[in-house]
Amino acid sequence: MNSWFKNYKGIILLITGIIIGSIAGAVLGDKVAVLKPIGDIFLNLLFTAVVPLVFFAIASAIAALDSSQRLGKLLGVTSLVFVSTVLVAAMVTIIAIWIFPIHQHLVASPITETITKKPFGDQLTSLFTTSEFYQLLSRKSMLAMIIFAVITGFATLHAGEKGKAFAAFLHSGNEVFKNIFSLIMRIGPIGLGAYFAYQVGVFGPQLFGGYARSMALYYGVGAFYYLAIFSLYAFIAGGVSAFKRYWKNNIIPSATGVGTCSSIATIPANLDAAKKMGISDAIANITIPLGGTLHKDGSSISSIVKMAVVFALFGKSFDNAETIIIALAMTVLVSLVEGGIPNGGYIGELLFISAYGFPPEALPPAIIIGTLVDPMATLLNATGDTAAAMLVARFTEGKDWMKPPPAKGEL
Repeated sequence: MNSWFKNYKGIILLITGIIIGSIAGAVLGDKVAVLKPIGDIFLNLLFTAVVPLVFFAIASAIAALDSSQRLGKLLGVTSLVFVSTVLVAAMVTIIAIWIFPIHQHLVASPITETITKKPFGDQLTSLFTTSEFYQLLSRKSMLAMIIFAVITGFATLHAGEKGKAFAAFLHSGNEVFKNIFSLIMRIGPIGLGAYFAYQVGVFGPQLFGGYARSMALYYGVGAFYYLAIFSLYAFIAGGVSAFKRYWKNNIIPSATGVGTCSSIATIPANLDAAKKMGISDAIANITIPLGGTLHKDGSSISSIVKMAVVFALFGKSFDNAETIIIALAMTVLVSLVEGGIPNGGYIGELLFISAYGFPPEALPPAIIIGTLVDPMATLLNATGDTAAAMLVARFTEGKDWMKPPPAKGEL
């Protein structure tokens, strides 16, 4: 019994903190807002550690590769897996909407945040690059930082013997920041408990408003996708063994994703879980950081639900071929945009509203839906990255891709 508790102590404490926080939020209501700074401190620590962790993980993984051809194959397979799973999420949601159509009367609320629509060229530039080196250190520039990490890894690889010392530095930095994450997660039960208390106490009542039907649809599809489709992906990747490993090690990433509402903040937990799932560092250290920014199954489902709500508001049909094709294309684009720039969800909503020719009045309901489904969306966005990494491992390393689980006490 003592051995079992020792093995699962971290998970038990984390879940206990979340349960206590949720109960406190439900009982005390908005009075629990005083606990928000505790959750913010925990979240800020994660955000502070995640940028250097992702940089060292990607750069060291590429620097350790045998050849650039392997990297090219890995990135190609990763791209195909990301796009395919995002499209699967969208098509599952479209089928659900056909079965459970949205026909409610929604009242548009005023926009509470100013949204500036930049020219497409400026958006593209800010998405992939920054004008100063220090800006790479911000989580708001994650995609630009990832590209810089890829370039650094390639440069180290091509430097050969002269780059070995720098490659060792990258590897050492990767190990150090994995341990930093481990230390931060020791206060996870307190930090996530406080954050759950705030979310439940302050935002819980909104879930029962005029958006209940679309919310029920989203959370129903999300729960099905989380339990059934992710299980299917894991089974395809490695059979029953991969299925068991996925769910055994997916608890902490799931709790982190829901509690923080941030895919980026979940990257360290996913990297740790991926290793325990048997995914090689070469794949995990590239696929998961990229997925945290570019792979958004939850945002794909959210995008389709938002479109369906807007179509219902304006009395238009959401079932003809042209509409569906545009919806699928916009979903893939929105999945990229939402993870790459600040307020990306708002820009994504502007994109599909412009594509379908809706007036500005269509924007507030889309923003409201996006805000209310954010916890489930983040859960799917974050935990879908390890499922995708399993598929990438299967298609790049063959059916025997699973590594032995790490020894006790090993990160």
